Amino acid sequence: MPDGARIELAAVCCAHGRQEVVRSVDLVVEPGRRVALTGTNGSGKTTLLRAVLGLHRASSGTIAVDGHRARTAADWDRRRRAAAWIPQRQATGRFPLLAGELLASSGAAPAATDAAGRLGVGDLVQRPLHTLSGGQLQRMYLARALGCVAAGAQALLADEPTAALDFAGQDDAAELLASLPVTLLVVTHDRALAGRCDRVLEMADGQLRETSAEAAL
Repeated sequence: MPDGARIELAAVCCAHGRQEVVRSVDLVVEPGRRVALTGTNGSGKTTLLRAVLGLHRASSGTIAVDGHRARTAADWDRRRRAAAWIPQRQATGRFPLLAGELLASSGAAPAATDAAGRLGVGDLVQRPLHTLSGGQLQRMYLARALGCVAAGAQALLADEPTAALDFAGQDDAAELLASLPVTLLVVTHDRALAGRCDRVLEMADGQLRETSAEAAL
């Protein structure tokens, strides 16, 4: 059996206020598969990922991870532990949170710290997050996600995880993300990352369609 969680969405709709931004999406990601979501800004990609994690409430439809639907607050807490998350806008914390404290929040601090070293930011763990550059911060969140995987996460949901990196960094991060023994659902405009995925789906006007990395980007 492949590693990773099965993610299943059936007729999922999401709205911001009265505006529907995700429209009756059906999607199945088999365990260990890698799926890239592409499309223009505002097409609903980020909202869809956040709905899987319970960070945005779906207005209708069902979302299941490994056959389990989250119905209670405790269910959603378990969902978030089972799925690592790399947000597009990385928070630096209301208080002076150190990079090392972010890595420790993964649940597997040694693995996350080792990943930070491999990503070239291992010497920054004592720095407050708000003092890091965009690229450094993104690498720290990548390292935290690897720590979450080491702690038992079976899926990784990532929103533009390479956007703040230079070309070499994008390629290295894409290779690293694609090599993880988890199910990957990633929003990206990065050709290198989309090209390493098993499927590329384009989102337009809140709906998904199958495409190719070359056509979508």
